Amino acid sequence: MDERLKAFERLLNIMDELREKCPWDKKQTMESLRHLTLEEVYELSDAILEGDPAEIRKELGDIMLHLVFYAKIGAEKGEFDITGVLNGICEKLVARHPHIYGDVKVENEEQVKQNWEKLKLKEGNRSVLEGVPVSLPSLVKAQRIQEKAAGVGFDWEEKTQVWEKVEEELQEFRNEFNVETGPNNKKMTFADRERAEAEFGDVLFSLINYARFLDINPENALEKTNKKFIKRFRYLEEKAHEKGRSLKDMSLAEMDVFWNEAKKKL
Repeated sequence: MDERLKAFERLLNIMDELREKCPWDKKQTMESLRHLTLEEVYELSDAILEGDPAEIRKELGDIMLHLVFYAKIGAEKGEFDITGVLNGICEKLVARHPHIYGDVKVENEEQVKQNWEKLKLKEGNRSVLEGVPVSLPSLVKAQRIQEKAAGVGFDWEEKTQVWEKVEEELQEFRNEFNVETGPNNKKMTFADRERAEAEFGDVLFSLINYARFLDINPENALEKTNKKFIKRFRYLEEKAHEKGRSLKDMSLAEMDVFWNEAKKKL
């Protein structure tokens, strides 16, 4: 037997045994597993961004366990089983890749994406946006919405047009500020906070769209920046601690010294 099949069969058998004998595994439901699955997916995402193959392998195993777990619960309820799950995705992949399993010709990746969205509509989806999960984080959701709209031709022709849209949205956001000049400084307030929030959303949406044209994944880019900030800020905290100082008692200029050190060293 193929080693891959043997390994998968072993996992299925272990799942059967755990579901029968382990008090914790016996108790689980799809609802109780849901938040744990989300956690595992985020852990996989962290491992990918860290470029850690050993951790990626481990997290993939955890997610595979969850997939088998859901299929086991489905089988117990008589709703579906792992065989149906696997055959279902196989049939979908064959149907959605007529350029591989049929006589459709494609020139590039973009044509593959466009065919994919057209096929989904033929399968009964009322909207190309139907496949975007409601509960996705907003940044990821914006990216997926734009990709799906572009898949049916609703897109800009040139990235220069997209950047012009970014600048337009930035100006509209700026227009929502009121600048009040005082004796010592300028105070900026919003004429209408709700409208300003809407304009800020438009700025983010247009920047995410521009990232797509540059082939930059905005979620990955932002998370890498988050990680970079965390490393630098922890360096700042450590240096302050070494000098017996508390950050809240330091001036911004004092903190900037350590921050700039962190930028050079990390």
